Amino acid sequence: MTIKSIESLEYLYTFTAGREETSLCKLEQRSLFGQESDNLIKSTTKIEPSRSPFIKGRLSILYSGETIDDIAELVHQIKLQDKTFKVLYLKINDLDNEQKIEFEEQRAIERKVGWNITGKAKMRNPDVLFGIVPFKGRWYFGTYVKNESVWLHHAKKPQEYSTALNTRLARTIVNIAVPNPRGVSVIDPCCGIGTVLVEALSMSIPIVGADRNPLAVKGARENIAHFNYQGEVAVKDIAEQEGHYDVAIVDMPYNLYSRATAEEQFTIIKNARRIADRLVILTIEDMDEMLWEAGFTIIDRCVANKGLKALFSRQVIVCE
Repeated sequence: MTIKSIESLEYLYTFTAGREETSLCKLEQRSLFGQESDNLIKSTTKIEPSRSPFIKGRLSILYSGETIDDIAELVHQIKLQDKTFKVLYLKINDLDNEQKIEFEEQRAIERKVGWNITGKAKMRNPDVLFGIVPFKGRWYFGTYVKNESVWLHHAKKPQEYSTALNTRLARTIVNIAVPNPRGVSVIDPCCGIGTVLVEALSMSIPIVGADRNPLAVKGARENIAHFNYQGEVAVKDIAEQEGHYDVAIVDMPYNLYSRATAEEQFTIIKNARRIADRLVILTIEDMDEMLWEAGFTIIDRCVANKGLKALFSRQVIVCE
């Protein structure tokens, strides 16, 4: 029998994404973890689950074993004293029929493991939530943190545009652009009403915004203040933008209704290259040639669809 006790230096992340979001979800996974998966990712990278619309939760691994009995034996070491706890079987959806564990068996696993933990079991709002899950032939047990869906609170803003990104997409784009925010300078030079700014600031990612439209800037400032965040937004065309940043995030809404010329689009891309080393751009048009001509190299990409029938989609392109 092989049993391994692990310090909380490794994590298992559970994910969920609709079919139309698969491409976007996997680009975010590659950006955050350097790998992709349909349901579970094991990594030494620690990410707060609420950063991502696609992460269901994070298991901080304490023990692993070949069987449930191995885990049940190991959890004898846990002494919670007066704290309450709950053990949750983490449901995953990509198991074949032979590996699937039915609802009653899941509950039995929770009870078997929980019975061996010194503490008081509590089904609702426990002090400590534990998780258990099978992954690549082994069982993993640890503390589990759920996603709090922070971006949902940002959906209702005082100022909105019909063409603005939804908060779910905006949050994902920020994660793709800034997987590790430590020491990184970020700009959204065509920020509109500030949807990207709000999501970045809510994750404590330092970002500045600008837009040539004074009304848009006014709206962005109102939206940021509405959620009690602090952020700088200036009335400035990207061609006039000074300074240099590690990352720029550019949503190209101009071609949706106002029919910007190819020259105007290239001006935006060229100036993004001037002010930033890395660019994440959203567009509904093919801009590969413009990006290459401006000096960018495309390193990754995906399609962000709106709706199952993909009646409207944006390309998300990561450039350096």
